[in-house]
Amino acid sequence: MKLPTHGRYGYSAITERAVYDWPNGTRLAVYIGLNLEHFAFGEGLGAKLASAGPEPDVLNFAWRDYGNRVGVWRMLDMFDALGLPAGVLVNAAIYDHCTQVVAAFRGRGDEIIAHGRSNSERQGDFDEADERNLIAEATAALAEAEGKTPVGWLGPWISESRTTPDLLQEAGYRYLLDWCCDDQPIWLETRSGRILALPYPQEVNDIPAIPLHRMSPADFTDLIVDNFEEMLQQAEAQPLVMGIALHPYLVGQPYRLRHLRRALQHIAAEREQIWFTTPGAIANHVIENDLAI
Repeated sequence: MKLPTHGRYGYSAITERAVYDWPNGTRLAVYIGLNLEHFAFGEGLGAKLASAGPEPDVLNFAWRDYGNRVGVWRMLDMFDALGLPAGVLVNAAIYDHCTQVVAAFRGRGDEIIAHGRSNSERQGDFDEADERNLIAEATAALAEAEGKTPVGWLGPWISESRTTPDLLQEAGYRYLLDWCCDDQPIWLETRSGRILALPYPQEVNDIPAIPLHRMSPADFTDLIVDNFEEMLQQAEAQPLVMGIALHPYLVGQPYRLRHLRRALQHIAAEREQIWFTTPGAIANHVIENDLAI
């Protein structure tokens, strides 16, 4: 039986690929993917701290909004203290809700990456015309606020339709972060060319780890450190990418932040051995040097 396939990429064993270096002769690229999200009040999707009651679900809405009001600012201080860049994944609705947050990261020179309009919706639920409009709206909002068009995209809830890569490539995006199938950047085929897929973690990610798997702050920290140490060892043989996906309403909580700081301090102490960077810088290096499979 031949199974249906996406047709976006073919099989490639990671052990059989060409070897190359990241800048400064390093082999492990590490980035923080910080999700800045805003949610509709009284409707739509949203992560939950507790079982949802009838709408308006004040408890879960307010818990998520803590990340934008408090948690993200504590995380910003930590990134500054450790001298770490961030790839900031921005819902366009953030600009109407708390534009100061994005301005703070813009002021650091961090990369601003498109993350749909709001995480109250999944773009995979839309037909092609409405999804194209969703992408256009989010892109225009970021371009107007940032003074330049975003080149990277992460779908809200990692949701795609069957035409999402096509629509993103046609809208001018250089890379997307939805496909967690590899530890290296790979090309996805689209109906009008190619778009780069960068590794974005679904394991080193506080959303699955904390609300879903109920990991303790210490266990999540150990997960990050163990993943880093193993990938640093694996990267002696070939270049790899490690992302760390974070949400301020989760790891911006004080007791979790203290543990996260320990993990990032551990990684920062090895900065001479790695390339601590942003997704866009990885994409630029790969595209400019024709490195992806």
